[in-house]
Amino acid sequence: MGSKRLWKKTRLKKSYDAVMIGGGIHGLAAAYFLARDHGITNVAVIERRYIGFGGSGRNTAIVRANQRTQGNVRLYDEGLKLWATLIRELDFNMMFYNCGNLNTLHSEAAMGAARLAVCTAQLSGVRSELLDRKQCKELIPALNIEDNITYPILGGMYHPPGGIVRHDAVAWALAKGASRYGVHIHQNTEVTNINVEKGKVTGIITNKGTLKSPRVLICAGGYGALLAQMAGIKLPIHPLTIQAMVTQPLKPILNHVISSGAYHVYANQTLKGEIATGAHMDPWPNYTTNTTPYYMKHQAEALTELLPCLKGVKFMRHWAGIADMTPDMAPILHGNDPIEGLYLDVGWGYFGFKSGPITGKYMAEYMAKARRPQILKPFSLRRFEQFRHTGETAGAFSYGPWN
Repeated sequence: MGSKRLWKKTRLKKSYDAVMIGGGIHGLAAAYFLARDHGITNVAVIERRYIGFGGSGRNTAIVRANQRTQGNVRLYDEGLKLWATLIRELDFNMMFYNCGNLNTLHSEAAMGAARLAVCTAQLSGVRSELLDRKQCKELIPALNIEDNITYPILGGMYHPPGGIVRHDAVAWALAKGASRYGVHIHQNTEVTNINVEKGKVTGIITNKGTLKSPRVLICAGGYGALLAQMAGIKLPIHPLTIQAMVTQPLKPILNHVISSGAYHVYANQTLKGEIATGAHMDPWPNYTTNTTPYYMKHQAEALTELLPCLKGVKFMRHWAGIADMTPDMAPILHGNDPIEGLYLDVGWGYFGFKSGPITGKYMAEYMAKARRPQILKPFSLRRFEQFRHTGETAGAFSYGPWN
């Protein structure tokens, strides 16, 4: 007996009430909630390759809500709470593992910044706490808290609600749910232009024909800035490659997500026993997903200083994805300005996976009512021309001036 398709195969229509450019988690979630919550089912998701090909399938699957600013914390916290609901609604096992997130701290400056982040989280009703180095060791017994490493651990910021979710399962589940409501999913379909007439979006041109639509959402990850240029909008975004890899399967040794800003490394142990680990961004704008020996060396050195028991463990797979980085490392969630009917869900950088379903829910509301939800107001595109950066971080500026 052949396996049943998760989503229906449909013909490309000439007209839709809404079009999502990007078949990742953000586009699929927006389509799903547009149909489920607002009754707009004549919707198309357009994907140049295949569902989950981009950042949705090229990440380390970590979810958390321990950002620096209240605007971000509120959005991510609601997103964390949404996973369990979605798993029930979509009847799909996304392998959500609420294991907690420990961010190790290696300087007094980092400890001070963590105190601020913990206070922000607690004021927003999100569980977060500051630990000393011995408490970090109690959480992760394999952790090296001695002073004989490059960046000794002084303490940690522990975020119990954080965890991991199976990334491809999320994409498949949302595609299944959207299709159930009648949403059309078109893979191997490339957008070549966005049509705008008299300040209004009228549709898109693809390699398979022209589609008319009064609403278009750009949510194509690292390619979002290129798509926005088709409509005449230049975004303050640089695409930066982020590399990740997994080890051979091991017995359970890492019972929490661990991350370190000083070492530029983050890791978790998957249900199969692999250590999945990600690195910092490549320090130059590019659109490649090439991997480099440099980051394999970097990951090996960083991980074995933090977790000495990993010495001699083999990396089995190595991959890369493209992050769309804004100057303040916060997203652009924008619409109807300066082009009526054109919406933007871009600029997520590191954080696009963990925010996908909740952002899709609010972008769907935005598109249905043509009015920005209150929770999305900190992420307007206009904040850059008004010098109102979110305060999440200005780290992106270390890569050079923005053109």
